[in-house]
Amino acid sequence: MKRRSFIKKSVVAGAAATVAAASTLAAPAIAQGKRELKMVTSWPKNLPGLGTSAQWAADKITQLSGGRLTVKLFAAGELVPPFGTFDAVSQGTADMHHSAPFLYVGKSKAMAFFSTIPFGLTSTELVAWMEFGGGDALFDETCAPFNIKPFLSGVPDYTFMGWLNKEIKTVDDIKGLKYRMPGIGGEALKRLGATVVNLPAGELLPALQSGAIDGTEWAGPYGDMGLGFFKAAKFYYYPGFHEPGTGVDIAVNLNLWKSLSKDDQELISVVSKAAITRCHAEFTAGNGKALTTLIETHKVQMRRIPDDVLKALAKHVNDALEEFGNSDPATKKVYDNFKAFRKEMHASAQIGNESYLAARRLALG
Repeated sequence: MKRRSFIKKSVVAGAAATVAAASTLAAPAIAQGKRELKMVTSWPKNLPGLGTSAQWAADKITQLSGGRLTVKLFAAGELVPPFGTFDAVSQGTADMHHSAPFLYVGKSKAMAFFSTIPFGLTSTELVAWMEFGGGDALFDETCAPFNIKPFLSGVPDYTFMGWLNKEIKTVDDIKGLKYRMPGIGGEALKRLGATVVNLPAGELLPALQSGAIDGTEWAGPYGDMGLGFFKAAKFYYYPGFHEPGTGVDIAVNLNLWKSLSKDDQELISVVSKAAITRCHAEFTAGNGKALTTLIETHKVQMRRIPDDVLKALAKHVNDALEEFGNSDPATKKVYDNFKAFRKEMHASAQIGNESYLAARRLALG
């Protein structure tokens, strides 16, 4: 209103106002197509394998966009809590996240299948299911109601069951344990008498040191050594029945996604796919070195879960998975697809992967 009044008083002043207005409008025009995007993560800053993968993806998107997109990363707790990233992206508080879908089964039980299922797909099998078995489309379908566009962006290598200060020799030794294990694996432990909790990465070592928990799992030797669990527990149990290959994701606010150019959409998609390979390679390379260091330097004692305990866990996992997978139509659709793909992979792995590893043992001892 002031500008209109001013223009009426003076043609010259009006001309000056027009020039000023034009220059004001030019600023966003120059900046048009350039955006700073906030990426929130569920991991501590530079956490080996996961924090590093998030930072790599943020940097690559920034670099390869030629300045159109600048992705600024906020580690767990810097902008939102570790388990709050999904809501932040859904609501637009953040633009993107780097997290793990199974942390958000409270939104949809189907989320678990895009991350990890006990006795489920290995890391390479998970990538194959997502890319060629229909998983990607089902992931999109699951996340769309929450205003999110998701991408698989990493698969750590194998995990271990985790760290304890007492040995597990029988099923009865599970009773009374306070254990950190999310998802259906945790449900199986609970059905065997354990008390199960879910804590973010940054809280695990203090909880283990204080006795708030008796044991914890995380992400295999590389990730576990980075969090320092060897300082608080001496027994390291394997195999990681609960997480044979854990998918992590990059998720983008769907409204933001739709506003991006096709080129920038493709850029984010391609960087996410590249991050899968890099994350897996980082964990695979790191696991070998870390396991040697844990055993030889930190004197960690390796223990295999007894077969009778694994069988008991498998029974409860299968029972829980049937209940979980058939809990609602959307989850059942994903479960049925996942289950069929797992059956195909199991037959193939027995003939291919398992027989090769057995043969390699003959050569290397």
